[in-house]
Amino acid sequence: MTSLVQIRDLRVEATTDSGRTIEIIRGVDLDIAEGEIVALIGESGSGKTTIAMSLMGYARAGCNIVGGSVTVDGVDMVKLSEKDKAAVRGAKIAYVPQSAAAAFNPAIRIMDQVIEVVHIHGVMPLEEARRKAVALFRALSLPNPDSIGERYPHQVSGGQLQRLAAAMALIASPKVLIFDEPTTALDVTTQVEVLRAFKSVISAHRIAGIYVSHDLAVVAQIADRIIVLRNGEVQETGNTADILERPQHPYTQQLLAAVAPHHEPQSDASAAAEALLEVHDVSVGYGPLRSDGQPAIVAVENVSLRVARGRNLGIIGESGCGKSTLARAIAGILPPFAGGVVFDGRELGRSARSRNADQLRQVQIVFQHADTALNPAHTVEDILGRPLTFYHGMPRKQRSARIDQLLDMVKLPRNLRLRRPAELSGGQKQRVNFARALAADPRLIICDEITSALDTVVAAAVIDLLKELQRELDLAYVFISHDLSVVEAICDDIVVMYRGRKIEQITPEAMARPEHPYTQLLLSSVPKLDPAWLDNLRQDPEQVREYCQR
Repeated sequence: MTSLVQIRDLRVEATTDSGRTIEIIRGVDLDIAEGEIVALIGESGSGKTTIAMSLMGYARAGCNIVGGSVTVDGVDMVKLSEKDKAAVRGAKIAYVPQSAAAAFNPAIRIMDQVIEVVHIHGVMPLEEARRKAVALFRALSLPNPDSIGERYPHQVSGGQLQRLAAAMALIASPKVLIFDEPTTALDVTTQVEVLRAFKSVISAHRIAGIYVSHDLAVVAQIADRIIVLRNGEVQETGNTADILERPQHPYTQQLLAAVAPHHEPQSDASAAAEALLEVHDVSVGYGPLRSDGQPAIVAVENVSLRVARGRNLGIIGESGCGKSTLARAIAGILPPFAGGVVFDGRELGRSARSRNADQLRQVQIVFQHADTALNPAHTVEDILGRPLTFYHGMPRKQRSARIDQLLDMVKLPRNLRLRRPAELSGGQKQRVNFARALAADPRLIICDEITSALDTVVAAAVIDLLKELQRELDLAYVFISHDLSVVEAICDDIVVMYRGRKIEQITPEAMARPEHPYTQLLLSSVPKLDPAWLDNLRQDPEQVREYCQR
């Protein structure tokens, strides 16, 4: 089998702020044949994305390709001028990003953006490009393929936008496709639809692909071969079934062991504990109020739930089901228009502004994206010091000592306190995010998708940290996630939501036998470490959704 992509002895260096150079990719070799998908897996910082982007002759700011060759269809991308690289990018080699929402211009119609690369490279007339785009929309199982291109990005769902990003990458008939964590932010049912669409189009067009992911179960469905990376070096390589069933390297074994965290059930006495948080018939919406007093869009409708002291409640459901909106209503960020929130026996004001400092202190929220939740201009010391001053009025010396304690609690070295977020890894940023919440000395922490952007090893370490801190500090968690294995590992009770409504509440033990058809659909959509799982999956999601809307 002839290799369409050949990487030989690739070496990449990064320059630190102090001017020191570090070799981050060390002598990597890689081959990809026509029609083959090779997955790169490994923890954050292992070099997955750096290697994938080298196929376009690209290295991010502060990095340089200093050795080796990257040959695509007989052309060494490293040796090309920037002008020649630009002629190849998009035409011969295309890229599907992790965040499709960030890749689209919100002010331009979808069709115009999808066919833009054809216009730039002069591949075909625009009318022909429009016809091809519609054919791709149909091949990618997008709804209303003839008209969806006339919409703007905000008028389609996240899963649809991800498939539209794939259409944008495929429009010029590239020979090589780079997938950079394209399903990380998707819920499990949407992820199944997107993976099926990707597999179908890749097979039909005989595209060579490189798939970057930290999700081994997803990789199992789409990759022919797997390359395991750590610290810029190849640890193990082999076909997908061999790597998943018979891993040889200890690091590969560690990655696989981290896929399914273990649930530790609470005692029955704990299950009967007094309520810390009670949510009564809460409804939340967006937009101007109608004549009946309700907002134009109702995102959460009549949801009630209860969290006992020292217990954990998970909230799961598809994108748009109202999980994060409910979390923001509990925290007072987005006031509900009906219902109420009771904490420790006292009703809280609907908005954060109507709550006193002690009520704000006791309920903290940790957001999904630590990158946007942490001020890039502030040091870790500044970030952790602010809640210590706001909630506790700590003087400088006491505050400094407490910052060291907080870093110890989240298992971060104290020498990070003078660094800024850009100088930290994804896992470190999320730990700082969590330490900031702990600085308030809360009793309840709302965790909104806090592990979705983390690799399996780091995510497992964060879950272990949450459990340890819960034991030490008697914390309660509300854990919102589309990663059902993570929810199962840490939560005592699980609320299932669909289109703003609570449809079922189950325990982790009952996840093997859920009663509601929608819960059954969610759980059956969780990928397995079995390369044949997706091909053998038989579901009728639309029938289930119709049942839920009755």
